[in-house]
Amino acid sequence: MQRLEKFANLGISENVLKSLLKKGYEEPTPIQELVIPLMLKTNTDLIAQAQTGTGKTASFGIPLIEKIEEKAQHTQCLILTPTRELALQISQELNSLKGIKKLKILPIYGGQSIDLQISKLKGGVDIIVGTPGRILDHIQRKTINLSNISDMVLDEADEMLNMGFIDDVEEILQHTNDNKRLLMFSATIPQQIISIAKKHMKKYEIIKTKKDEATSNLTQQIYFEVNYEEKFQALCRIIDMQKEFYALIFCKTKIETDELANRLQDAGYSAAALHGDMTQKSREVVLNKFKKRSVEILIATDVAARGIDIENLTHVINYSIPENVESYIHRIGRTGRAGKSGVAITFVTPNEYSRLIYMLKTARLDIKKQGLPTIDEIINFKISRIQSEIESTIQENPEEKYTNLANQLLEQHSALEIIAALLKYSFGEDLDEKNYQDIKEVKPLEAYSKTRLFIALGRQDAMTPRKLIDFIKQQIEINERDIKDIRIFDKFSFVSVPFEEAQTLLQIFKKRSNTKSLITKAREKNV
Repeated sequence: MQRLEKFANLGISENVLKSLLKKGYEEPTPIQELVIPLMLKTNTDLIAQAQTGTGKTASFGIPLIEKIEEKAQHTQCLILTPTRELALQISQELNSLKGIKKLKILPIYGGQSIDLQISKLKGGVDIIVGTPGRILDHIQRKTINLSNISDMVLDEADEMLNMGFIDDVEEILQHTNDNKRLLMFSATIPQQIISIAKKHMKKYEIIKTKKDEATSNLTQQIYFEVNYEEKFQALCRIIDMQKEFYALIFCKTKIETDELANRLQDAGYSAAALHGDMTQKSREVVLNKFKKRSVEILIATDVAARGIDIENLTHVINYSIPENVESYIHRIGRTGRAGKSGVAITFVTPNEYSRLIYMLKTARLDIKKQGLPTIDEIINFKISRIQSEIESTIQENPEEKYTNLANQLLEQHSALEIIAALLKYSFGEDLDEKNYQDIKEVKPLEAYSKTRLFIALGRQDAMTPRKLIDFIKQQIEINERDIKDIRIFDKFSFVSVPFEEAQTLLQIFKKRSNTKSLITKAREKNV
């Protein structure tokens, strides 16, 4: 495991090291270097300040996997998260890290069948990853017992406080034992977090990493709305609008990388694929060509691209949208380096829009929407480039044989006819509009997105699903069928409505000072 020597030095087992190797890890991040050995060697309570995208899930996930016992007959760890997306993400990460260790890890969140969750819980679960509302629901049903847990993690603790989960978190803590280790991970450490620490933690440590920007200020981040079947045409348009294009393109699967590389090659682009099914020698050949720029476009999966350090990339393109924020940040961090600017482009299809919104909010990404270049814009750009190249050639004083040939042609034809013929001869295929297919206009992706809203009215206010629907319909014009996923709790409620209607509803309540806090955007905080 020489490749993972720094991870090994943190005290990680051979089993987890093999998982890290399989996932393509190279070196621990700063938060991992600080948290992993502390959690492995001590039972100290901990507050860790770390931004999204810094590898914090692995920083607490690896030590938990190492220390939790197999077949313990009771739940050993609870991880609380503010959103169901994060609960799923953490569960997937832990499952990918546990290797051969027999641990049952279960995500618990609202919107999923509670009967199915109860059935799985009865089978025994070692690690529960859940959202506060649904965890409380199970506690009240006595289908979750937290009296014997050894560890409890509050992930994105500041977000749980911002989203109004403080009372739920406090109540859940009341159902845990006093001897557990409590760990809080947060992008910021407001006073409320310190208050929770003083109330529920024993002697605790605070760990902070240097605050880095999640993404480089030199990286321009753009997304394009495209239909799935037109992504290739969109990619070709983007490439052809660049003066320089030296890019790493990310795809989801090995098959997709091969298919895209072949299509680009067939279209005349200098491209190659890189993925796990290739032999080491083939990988080295491809990477060497890419580094020397005899290949200018490299298409890879996340795992295959781990550890690749290429200088002077002009673009990183997410041909397939990444699964999570960490992957996005790792991908785009490969451009905009060493003081040079770069561009990160993400293609988003209609059914992926909600994932993009979640990533934008989670990592506070500065990513702008742009429209794809039109065929006329591409042709005009190429004409301008050709003109520039010809003017540069004139400055080089062409050799005598070319001037002699020019004089011969001028004796028989006008200068205009000769230049037009030469341009057609040299660039006719390049300037042919038929090279580009029409791309259908994508319906605004917001129309496909549901926004989760927090309503500060619950059972204590005699709120019911019917009353909540009527309440919303009194405020805005909306089809009742578009009001989805209603959840009524004692002090508050959640509901999902289409993006545009949600924005209108929020604006209405912003203008009413006496009800300003009644309804807020829940940042997709599904319970």
